[in-house]
Amino acid sequence: MAELAAAPTARRIESLDFVRGVALFGILLMNIVAMGLGPAYDDPTVAGGDTGINLWTWFVLNVGIEGTQRALFSILFGAGVILLSSRLEATGRPDSADVFFRRNLLLVGFGLFNAWILLWEGDILFYYGVTALFLYAFRKLPGRTLLALGVGSLLLGAAWNALDASNSRGAFQQFQAASQVTAAERTAEQKKAIESWVEKEREFRPAPEAYAEIREANSASYWSALQSRAGLIAHFQSWWLYRYFFDIFGMMMIGMALFRLGVLTLEVKTHTYAAMMAGGYAIGLTGNIAEARWIMSNDFSMLAYHQAAISYDVSRLAMTMGHLGLLMLFLRSGVLPRLRQAMAAVGRMALTNYLAHSVVALVLFVFLGLWGALERHQLYYIVFAVWAVQIVVSPIWLRHFQFGPAEWLWRYLTYGKKPPFRRETPPEAPPVGPAAFPAE
Repeated sequence: MAELAAAPTARRIESLDFVRGVALFGILLMNIVAMGLGPAYDDPTVAGGDTGINLWTWFVLNVGIEGTQRALFSILFGAGVILLSSRLEATGRPDSADVFFRRNLLLVGFGLFNAWILLWEGDILFYYGVTALFLYAFRKLPGRTLLALGVGSLLLGAAWNALDASNSRGAFQQFQAASQVTAAERTAEQKKAIESWVEKEREFRPAPEAYAEIREANSASYWSALQSRAGLIAHFQSWWLYRYFFDIFGMMMIGMALFRLGVLTLEVKTHTYAAMMAGGYAIGLTGNIAEARWIMSNDFSMLAYHQAAISYDVSRLAMTMGHLGLLMLFLRSGVLPRLRQAMAAVGRMALTNYLAHSVVALVLFVFLGLWGALERHQLYYIVFAVWAVQIVVSPIWLRHFQFGPAEWLWRYLTYGKKPPFRRETPPEAPPVGPAAFPAE
């Protein structure tokens, strides 16, 4: 497949919007747990139930979804880097680089708003805006080179995970050794080893009384919730940006590669997508099931999570490719065209819809005091309700308006010129059925 020299046609952009919409919905499947149960995101023994349907909910989502929708979102963002920069450069604008960097610095601003005002500590916009600044220099590289760099970046992240697992194992062994010595005979170093490990475990798995205090702080008032989360938000937008840079950067580079190679624009043969799906699920499901079982068999311990993280990036990348192959085969099949169009509308309003998730969480879990009050499986009643609203409202909105509200503001601030908001005439319906996505 020849490298793409220019931006794809409107037909091909629909495939990007569709996958982005699916990824946006998938992200909420995981985010809702942190939004509503906080520290129980990884450890169901903390809150939300760890038996029956709640345990199965944790297992199914950790095997099938964990990390993959964020990865898809990152891949689509990487594709957008090439799409935006190529279009800007094709117009001959002398300020194309300025527009690119201003657009992504504004995304950092949206991320700060999402985290500090809407109180979503797990915001990804901040990460994306910062990471995108490093992608510009790579935008014209060949697809295979981008793919190699992306995979290499993920391997660096995996190596860091392995180092963390090794350090965690060493700290645990020091804790065990020190614990076997009587309190009166312990050295200062042994006391420090015990205190350090206990503190780490306390942060990872808060005791019931500690969790009750966190719940009270997060559901008492907006100001109380902000105070409770401020340290975590600051930590996420400083150390975690550095710690997980290779993760986000690598997935974005892979997205740039898949765009250049035509994978994201349905320009490769059907058997390529079938191979992605079959191979991705074979590797991804095997790895994810093994990791989940290891964590469960070790009582969801912090050490078990660190050990499972060694293979996490390999399993997640494979699972993501499986999902992507499946989605592309669905698009090419031409079935359920109205669903495809609706999901593409969700994707075109991704920024608005993503921020709306935070607004819903803020209202339900802070203003209405539901933080920590629901079981894990009950959180998905909220998810399905949000999905239903957004998949109905998004296409209706775009029939009357050019952009989602947040997208309009983003574009206005990026170009310094107010774009038209309302549509003068309804948009032409995109093609539906098999003809919209050729077989080969």
